[in-house]
Amino acid sequence: MSSVLLSGSPEGSRRLSHALSKMMGQQVLVLSQNMKRESGRKVQTGNISAAKTIADVIRTCLGPRAMMKMLLDPMGGIVMTNDGNAILREIQVQHPAAKSMIEISRTQDEEVGDGTTSVIILAGEMLSVSEQFLEQQMHPTVIISAYRQALDDMLNLLKEISTPVDVSDRKMMLKIIHSAINTKALSRWSDMACSISLDAVKTVEMEENGRKEIDIKKYAKVEKTDIEITREEDFARILQMEEEYIQQICEDIIRLKPDLIFTEKGISDLAQHYLMKANITAIRRVRKTDNNRIARACGARIASRTDELREEDVGLGAGLFEIKKIGDEYFTFVTECKDPKACTILLRGASKEILAEVERNLQDAMQVTRNVLLEPSLLPGGGATEMAVSQRLMERSKAITGVEQWPYRALAQALEVIPRTLIQNCGASTIRVLTSLRAKHTQEDSVSWGVNGETGTLADMTVLGIWEPLAVKAQTYKTAVETAILLLRIDDIVSGHKKKGDEQTGGGQGAE
Repeated sequence: MSSVLLSGSPEGSRRLSHALSKMMGQQVLVLSQNMKRESGRKVQTGNISAAKTIADVIRTCLGPRAMMKMLLDPMGGIVMTNDGNAILREIQVQHPAAKSMIEISRTQDEEVGDGTTSVIILAGEMLSVSEQFLEQQMHPTVIISAYRQALDDMLNLLKEISTPVDVSDRKMMLKIIHSAINTKALSRWSDMACSISLDAVKTVEMEENGRKEIDIKKYAKVEKTDIEITREEDFARILQMEEEYIQQICEDIIRLKPDLIFTEKGISDLAQHYLMKANITAIRRVRKTDNNRIARACGARIASRTDELREEDVGLGAGLFEIKKIGDEYFTFVTECKDPKACTILLRGASKEILAEVERNLQDAMQVTRNVLLEPSLLPGGGATEMAVSQRLMERSKAITGVEQWPYRALAQALEVIPRTLIQNCGASTIRVLTSLRAKHTQEDSVSWGVNGETGTLADMTVLGIWEPLAVKAQTYKTAVETAILLLRIDDIVSGHKKKGDEQTGGGQGAE
């Protein structure tokens, strides 16, 4: 046995480590001591189980028989809701894949305002069905390729089975909004809520150069209820300058002879005195967003400086100004406007929690209305669309050759999670009803057959009047599949975490 003697020089050590790593064929990854690294199959299974856990949390929040969740926020407040996004927003998670799942719910809410629960359940199921292929040593790229192909086919099928809607048909529009809020706490006052949301969205709808703009966030608001002074003479002079400046501002305003002034800033007692003498009512400390809506409602233009005010800046559209006391608070009303393009919805409720939930539900209803006005196409609800798309994808999978056929087919089966969850949530026999529904969809002209979320039986959605906008469904499928693809592509997680001993070792002032 021959022996090698190496000097203690750094060059010698480096050669030795390089030679050893070459001999042993191991990958050398240089990481800090308090870094944690996971790679390969372990990461993929971890991501899938995290996604499934998040999906299981809100699985019971789907459909008209949905259960509610009660959450305590860090400040001790209570949130009671069955809105997927509102629940996940309050949950604190550590796993990066779980954080990605929560993020897609927020994306769905911002894009289309509805389908936040469905998108999480679908994404969880799509990842769950891919697990068997990873166990069979199928490469994630093959699964991703099949998923991408399936997504393209799904979006084409949605357009095929969708039906156009006449947005001027009020009765039909109310039916669509009713389908959206039927699963929420607001369903008891559904008729009133549907009318309010439709009127609000129609009010803020604007059309410019053939392009529709509906900005609910800005214009459809839901309301619930330094100078160094050394001498005394300087102080007196500053007060006099202030008075002169205020008088000048008021004169600029009085010159235009308005009846009402709204400002985002405060109004001093002196300014109020000048304005009252000119018979002008002034409302101060108005929020910027409210100011924008008032301007749009009465046709006024917001000015930054009083010396720039012109006659055409004054809004002439408002008909009536009044102040009412509702409950313990005073509300200012500007009503009877000519062709207003902004509005306010006033909610009253027994408790803060109920009011917050009703506000969330109303926002969803307005978003659904907006989606239909922008893209007037409908799809049947109650899991009918999912079953129809699933059945057609199964047919198409027969034409695919090679191993990609299996993940493609698995994704088609994953869509069945929506009708299955609806059946589970109303306590019916899952296997029996789902099998009957699958058989029904093999027949001709049965696209609109789904699950009645109240009773757990099969029903024709056109008869029940349960419809969903195409924009919501397409966004749900896109987000769910893209998230599944994103998480399948991850094969390495490197996380830096502090060791508990760090707190003791770090000495000196300001050590954390």
